[in-house]
Amino acid sequence: EKSEEFGPVFIQEPDDTIFALDSDEKKVTMNCEARGNPQPTYRWTVNGTELDLSTGFRYSLTDGSLVITDPREETDSGRYQCQASNSLGSVLSREALLQFAYLGNFSNRTRGAVSVREGQGVVLMCSPPPHSPEITYSWVFNEFPSFVAEDSRRFVSQETGNLYISKVQPSDVGSYICLVKNMATGSRALSPPTPLTLRTDGIMGEYEPKIEVHFPQTVMAAKGLTVRLECFALGNPVPTITWRKLNGNIPKKARLRKSQAVLEIPNIQLDDSGSYECKAENYRGGNAFRGQLQVYTYPQWTSVINDTRLDSGEELQWECKATGRPRPLYRWLRNGTPLFPQSRVEMVNGELIIRAVRPTDSGMYQCVAENKYGAIYSSAELRILASAPTFQSSVVRLVATLGKDVSLECKPRASPKPTITWRKGDRRIQPSKRTLLLRNNSLRIVNATRADEGTYVCRAENQFGVTEMTTVLMVKEAMRVELSPARVEVTVGESVVLSCKAIHDPSLDVVFLWMHNRQPLSFHQGGGHFEYIQTQSSNADLMIRNILLKHAGRYGCRAQTSGDTVFAEAELLVRGPPGPPGIVIVEEITDTTATLSWSRGMDNHSPISSYNLQARSPFSLGWQTVRTDPERVIGDMESAVAVDLNPWVEYEFRVVAINAIGTGDPSAPSRVVRTKEAVPSVAPTNVSGGNGRRHELVISWEPVSEEFQNGEGFGYIVAFRANGTRGWKEKMVTSADSTTFKYRDETFPPLTPFEVKVGVYNNKGDGPFSKVVTVYSAEGEPREPPTEVSAAALSSSKVQVTWKAPNPAPGRPFGYEVSYWKEAESEESAGKLKTTGSETSIVLGDLDGNTPYLITVKGYNSIGQGPASSPVYATTMKSPPSRAPSNLMWIQEGENVSLGWEPVKAMDNESVIIGYKVLLRQEGRNNSQEVRTRSPSAVLTLPEGGTYIIEVRAVSEGGEGAVSAQVRLLTSSGVRAKSGQWSLHSLPWGSVWTLLLLAPLVP
Repeated sequence: EKSEEFGPVFIQEPDDTIFALDSDEKKVTMNCEARGNPQPTYRWTVNGTELDLSTGFRYSLTDGSLVITDPREETDSGRYQCQASNSLGSVLSREALLQFAYLGNFSNRTRGAVSVREGQGVVLMCSPPPHSPEITYSWVFNEFPSFVAEDSRRFVSQETGNLYISKVQPSDVGSYICLVKNMATGSRALSPPTPLTLRTDGIMGEYEPKIEVHFPQTVMAAKGLTVRLECFALGNPVPTITWRKLNGNIPKKARLRKSQAVLEIPNIQLDDSGSYECKAENYRGGNAFRGQLQVYTYPQWTSVINDTRLDSGEELQWECKATGRPRPLYRWLRNGTPLFPQSRVEMVNGELIIRAVRPTDSGMYQCVAENKYGAIYSSAELRILASAPTFQSSVVRLVATLGKDVSLECKPRASPKPTITWRKGDRRIQPSKRTLLLRNNSLRIVNATRADEGTYVCRAENQFGVTEMTTVLMVKEAMRVELSPARVEVTVGESVVLSCKAIHDPSLDVVFLWMHNRQPLSFHQGGGHFEYIQTQSSNADLMIRNILLKHAGRYGCRAQTSGDTVFAEAELLVRGPPGPPGIVIVEEITDTTATLSWSRGMDNHSPISSYNLQARSPFSLGWQTVRTDPERVIGDMESAVAVDLNPWVEYEFRVVAINAIGTGDPSAPSRVVRTKEAVPSVAPTNVSGGNGRRHELVISWEPVSEEFQNGEGFGYIVAFRANGTRGWKEKMVTSADSTTFKYRDETFPPLTPFEVKVGVYNNKGDGPFSKVVTVYSAEGEPREPPTEVSAAALSSSKVQVTWKAPNPAPGRPFGYEVSYWKEAESEESAGKLKTTGSETSIVLGDLDGNTPYLITVKGYNSIGQGPASSPVYATTMKSPPSRAPSNLMWIQEGENVSLGWEPVKAMDNESVIIGYKVLLRQEGRNNSQEVRTRSPSAVLTLPEGGTYIIEVRAVSEGGEGAVSAQVRLLTSSGVRAKSGQWSLHSLPWGSVWTLLLLAPLVP
C-alpha cells in the first residue's frame, strides 16, 4: 500500500547566527530541514535574491541546510530564507540574520595630552575601532591591569565608550588607555594612551551640574530583555544622580548601578514603558533629562491554520491571529509566493476566504504575521478532492426481523458529494411513513413485513461519474432467548450452570456472547472459573466453577443472527464469609481494658453470627485474639470491651466477623493506643546466685520483660538475710534491665547461706516479691597450692609435670595453671598451660634441648588464682642426631631384602644413639611398616609386587634424628629368585662393600 503523500513541514528552520571572522572554523551552517512525501527539495534566498548553488564551491547543501565555506562579510552578511518544496507545494522558513563578528585595531596616531584645571570636569574620548556586534568598554590608568574605578566622580559609558570625570583631582594625573572587548569573539583591543595633565593657572571654582551622558529621547526595548539607562553629569561639587518615572513608580525589580548613574530594569514588560527622568544636583544647582521608554513585542500566534481537505466547489475559510506591539499585519503565501485578492479570493485581517474551490487551489499555504521587529509563519496544506462515486462492495445481503425496523446503508466515496436515489426492482422509491430517506442517505424501513423482501438499488452520481450498489433484503421471524435459572443463590466454592436457549429461524446461524455486569466475559482471563459449553447450535451453557464472592452479579446471554440480536439476563447471588468490618474506634482505655466500637461490614448474604476482637502489641507474635466483655460478641453488636490487657503497653485493635460460611477478612487496624499505668504484678523469676569474690553475696534473676513493667520508673527491690536472722536487708536496683546485685561484707565466712527474694516497683508503687530461695556467699579463689609437684624430661623437647590436688576446702580449683621458664631467664617470660577439671598431669612441648627449666603449678577458679607451688627443676635431654644414616646398600633376593648402612656418630651436644628405625611403605599407600634395630642393618620382607620406599633414621633418648636418602625397590609379585641368584646394590655407587658383612645376608 502506497503511504499517503503530504506537503513539506519544517522540522528545523534557520536561526540568527553570528560568525566570528577570526575563528578557526572556516564555514558557517544555516539549518533547514523539512519532512514530506515525496522527500522535499530546497532553495535558499539571501536578502530576497535566490542563491545559485551551482556556481561556486563556496555554497553547498547538507540535506536542506546551507553550508557557506570561507564566509565573507561583504558578500555573505544579510537575511537568509529557506524554501522546501515537493509535488504538493512549497513553504518558506522564517528569515534568519547572518552577522559577522570582528574587532579592528585602534589607529596608531598619538593622542594629544588633555590639560585641565583642578576641579574642572573632563571627557576622555575612546573613538573605538570598527567592530561587530556590540563591544564593552573599560579604561586602564597608567599601566595594565590597573583599571579606572567607577564611582560618583568617574564614569565609563557603555553607549559612547568615553570616560567622564565630573571633577578632576591631582590624583587623576596620568596616562589613560581605552580597552574594548568584543562580546561575541572575546577579542580585545587597546587604544593609544591619552595623557591627562593639570594646568597651572589656578583652580576651577564651583559650578552647577552639566549632564554629559544621557539615554536617547526614545528608547525602544524588546519585552523580556534587560534595559540600561545611563545618566552622568560633570560638576563641582560632584553631583548626585536621582531617578523617577513620571507616570507612576520606578519598577520594584529595577536596580541602580555605578553610583546611581545607571538604571537597570530586568525582564522588561509592557507596563514598564513610560517617561523616565534623571536629575543631577549639587548645592550650586540642578539639571534634568527626560526620555521615553517604549516596549515592543515580536508577533506571537494565538491561533494558526491547519491542514484542510475540501470537496471541489466548497468554500475555504481560514483565519490566523497573532499578538504583538506594534500590532502585526498579515499577508498570505501559496507555495511560497504572495497571494493577492481576486474575484474568488478575499483576505481581511488574517482571514482568507476562497469561494468555490477548484483542484488548482490545492497546495501549501502560509499566513505571515509581521511587525517591524519580526515575522512569524503558520503553514497548512489545502487538498481539493475530486473523484467519481465508488462503493466498497457492489452487492450486500441483509436479514431483517419481522415487525422490527431495518436500515439499508448507502455510503459511496465521492467528491464532491453525490446525489443519491433509491429504487426497488425497477420502481423508484418515494419517501413514505414506512420508507424513510435519512440524512446520511440510508433507507429506513419501519416495521418490516415479508412484502419488504427484495432487491434494493442505491445510485450515486456527481459530475465525475455514476455508480450503483445492490442490497438483497430477507425478512425472518423474530428470535426469542430463554436464560435459566433467572435467579440463583450459591455459596463460595460451589459451582453453577446457566443455560441459554435461542428459538430462531432455522435458516440463520446464531452466535452467543456471555456478559457479566454488561461486560463481555473473558474465558482465558477468568482464572479457570468459567467454561463455555455449546451443546447444540441453538443452546449455550455457562459453567462457573469454585465460585468467588466477586463472581456475584448479573449474567447476560446475547444471541445474534444476521438479522437480529436478543439479550437475556439472570442474577447470581453468592453467599460467603463476611467482608471486613468498618474502622475500629477506641472509645475508652484503662490500665487493662479498651472499649472498642466498629461498623458492620458486608454480610455477603449470610447473617453475621459473631465477632472476634484481636490485638497486636510490640510484644505479641502478630495479631492475637483477646478476651472480651461480654465473652461472646454476637452478630448484631457493634461495640465490646477488650479485657485482660497489660498496663502501659501500646496496642492496635482490629475486628473479624464470622458467619455460617466462615471467618471474613479483618477490619483495618485502629490507631495505636497505650493502656494506663498500674503497679507491677509480675515478680522476677529464676532467682539464684553464688560465686563472686571472697566476702561477696551475688544475687541474680531473670529480668521482667517490658510487657509486664506496667509503667515508668520500673526497678527491682533485692531483699536478703543470713539464715536464722530476722530482719531483711532491702536494696533498690533502679535499672529495669539489671540481672544481678552484689553485696559485700567482710564479716561473713565463705559459703554462708542467705535467704533471698527479689521484688518489683514502678512510679505507681511496689509489686510482688519472688519466692524465697537460699543463696550462698562466695567461697573465694583457691587458698592452698598443689603438693608433690615433680617434673621429668621425656625427650629433648618434652617434659612431663605431675602434682597432687590440695585438700578440699572453700576455694576449690576448677583446674590448674602450669608456668615454665628457662633457668637462664626470669619468671616474667614464663610460658603458661592450663588444665581443666581434676587432671593432675600435663606434658610441656616445644622446649629447647639440653636446657634446665623451672616449673610451678597453681589452682584457679572463676573468682581468681590460688598461690603457686615452689619451683621444681627439669632438664631436657640432648637433641637427637643431626646426621642421617648414609651409604645405604641392599641385597634383594625374591621378597627378602637385606639392608645395611654406615652407623651414625652423635656429636658432643647430641643424645647417645640407642638404635635405628627403618620405615617401609608401598608407593601410593599411606600406611607404613616400622622396623627397629640396634645395629646398622635390617632384613625386610616385601610380600607384594610393586614399588617400595625405604627410609632410615637414627634413634636417641632425645628423639629421632634426620632421615636418610630414600631407597626405591621394584618387586614382581610371587617371584622368588633361585638360590645363589642375587643382586647387590649400593647407594651411592662405590661405597664400602664390607658393610654387608655386619649383618647375615640370609636369615
